[in-house]
Amino acid sequence: MNIVGKKVVLKAIEQEDLKKIHDWSNDPTINYMLGGWHFPSSMQDQQRWFEGLSLNSNNQRFAIHSKQEGFIGVANLVDINWKDGNAFHGMLLGENSSRGKGYGTDTVMTIAKYAFEELGLNRLDTTIISNNEASLGLYINKCGWKQEGVKKDYYFRKNTRWDMIILGITASDFQEVAKANGY
Repeated sequence: MNIVGKKVVLKAIEQEDLKKIHDWSNDPTINYMLGGWHFPSSMQDQQRWFEGLSLNSNNQRFAIHSKQEGFIGVANLVDINWKDGNAFHGMLLGENSSRGKGYGTDTVMTIAKYAFEELGLNRLDTTIISNNEASLGLYINKCGWKQEGVKKDYYFRKNTRWDMIILGITASDFQEVAKANGY
């Protein structure tokens, strides 16, 4: 089943997507803007990661496709907690050409709609490195997520410490944003 938004379609990640994912995972300009710890990765490691993807997992990953540009990024719902109804969400638009065209906003809104209205979750969380102003603006200003906390000096990039910004959205808060934006 594909998850269809206004501008994007979220699909299962396929073998043919691995080359681009591998390129993005080794791109330092992308990785400086993401949380987590990054090392150079081989295609062999990328293949192992791919082989570990499963519908039976509480970690679901999606390929982001636009009708105009094809495969442009990845998104996820991970650490799904079915008992309490929450999950962690992340997104990466890997293609420079796809940024600033509304694909990120549509991805976040589409995955939230799916999480809340199809999976029955009640809350999504994410974290963003404080120097990633584009992502902060997207989640807070365009998608209605709320800043819920800050972990000071959490990330170390290019000899500089950056804060981790903790964001979240509930199903009821999403409904207000979704109604206002036609989702």
